[in-house]
Amino acid sequence: MLKKEFKSIIKASMEYGWVLEPEAKRLLSMSGIDVPKFLWARSLKEAARFAGGIGYPVAAKLISPKALHKSDVHGVVLGINSDEELAETFGRFSSFEGFAGILVEEMVSGIELMVGAKVDYQFGPVILLGLGGTAVEIYKDTKLRMAPLKKVDVESMLKGLKAHELLNGYRGTQPVNLKKLTRTLMAFSALVMDLEGIFESIDLNPVMCSTSRCVVADARIILDKSG
Repeated sequence: MLKKEFKSIIKASMEYGWVLEPEAKRLLSMSGIDVPKFLWARSLKEAARFAGGIGYPVAAKLISPKALHKSDVHGVVLGINSDEELAETFGRFSSFEGFAGILVEEMVSGIELMVGAKVDYQFGPVILLGLGGTAVEIYKDTKLRMAPLKKVDVESMLKGLKAHELLNGYRGTQPVNLKKLTRTLMAFSALVMDLEGIFESIDLNPVMCSTSRCVVADARIILDKSG
């Protein structure tokens, strides 16, 4: 059964057909999935106070129901280092149609992975794991499994990636925290099952994995329009 907070977020998102990123990250956080420290800032004063509190550099993203693909409209700025740069970004974003504020969040680093889910209308939800960022499109190094996942499924997916050596540390690079990555995938699987019949697709890309964390840097949840 969906939590009350889940239902509230989904209900408010139905008119858009997708869940705005700060709300998507709230869903993830409530599900036990690590996300960056973030704030949905509706004013520059709020944004600057939060950025000063967590410390620069920060990332800023446009929040608008008209901006499903933020990068396509230059709605993502990384590595903001000062109040002045943040003010310039806020001012530029504020002219965008449907502007509803900006997402200010901590910068995170690590190996870029992607985790996703789609609905197969014959078999149900399937979960995908692969290299993240643009690498997923170039190398097409991905693995699929039916939801819900078991730990043995996660282990098989990780070992089945061509880039699995990167996760274990390759030529002096730091290995990924596989326990936290496994925990992330298991928690994501549980969320997918909770939202079965409600979502059409979920994309977490990139998920930044390091020796200490696996953090969802970007999240997109598309709702089922037939529901």
